[in-house]
Amino acid sequence: MPECLKAADLRIGRYSESGRVYLLTAVVDQRKPVFSDWRLGRLVVGELHRAQEDGLAVFLAWVVMPDHLHCLVQLQDKTLGELMCRIKSRSSLAVNQALKRRGRLWQKGYHDRAVRREQDVKSLARYIVANPIRAGLVQRVHDYPLWDACWL
Repeated sequence: MPECLKAADLRIGRYSESGRVYLLTAVVDQRKPVFSDWRLGRLVVGELHRAQEDGLAVFLAWVVMPDHLHCLVQLQDKTLGELMCRIKSRSSLAVNQALKRRGRLWQKGYHDRAVRREQDVKSLARYIVANPIRAGLVQRVHDYPLWDACWL
């Protein structure tokens, strides 16, 4: 199936509700492990912080993996599309500038899941921050440099 159809399929039934918590995932183009260099991952982290400072969302937990990003966010003043467009476009500019290159950083689209129950929020946060352990990158979460959770 062509990539444009897959990205369009992700938008079917998508609804953005201010105040709702969402699990969001964005994947690097061709799953290249760009963020194996933690300094490039910090550029994405900077955009997460700026989006929160500007009131788009509250980031409850996040992790920047070598080839993807997971965020648990409480949406504020914008839609999911506006939030993800901003994070992906601004981080693309920053990473491309750092690498002195041009081109796409992220795959088109993103995956979202609305969190239905309050008790799911902390279990999803644990899932997100434990991603580097499951991937075999570290043995302890605190040894991985690209994650955070609001409860810590």
